[in-house]
Amino acid sequence: MTFEADRAEIIELFGRYADIADTKNFDQLPPLVHADPFTMDFESVTGMPPLETPLPDYVAALRGSFEPFVATYHSITGHVVTVNGDHATARAHVRAEHWFPDEAAGGGSNRWLVVGFYDNEAVRTGHGWRFSKVKLTAAYQENTHLLAEATT
Repeated sequence: MTFEADRAEIIELFGRYADIADTKNFDQLPPLVHADPFTMDFESVTGMPPLETPLPDYVAALRGSFEPFVATYHSITGHVVTVNGDHATARAHVRAEHWFPDEAAGGGSNRWLVVGFYDNEAVRTGHGWRFSKVKLTAAYQENTHLLAEATT
């Protein structure tokens, strides 16, 4: 493989990753995106420390996490990929918008916005590149109170 082919495949992982939530494709896409197991690090948003998880457990949690949303939209841009043999790092900017039902907003905005960066790690597998670690670092958020209201 060439660097350009590896880079293109890793960037495509970001698109598939966004599609998991945005199209609610929790069955076919996760194995095309993630190694099993893999590490998720959303501490900057959830406060939970990084966690290595088997793929089926992650998919179950993902379904539950995205259930409250009417829609989501993840725009992931500015990819910077470094390949070192069968391992890679990939940094990208993210703007993630999540809409709750209007009744959850209590007359205010129903959109939870997160902007920041993904600093992911990928491994080459027998089936192509897969993310072995997904780390989100939020730089800014709006309407975080909606999360608590929607889960109570």
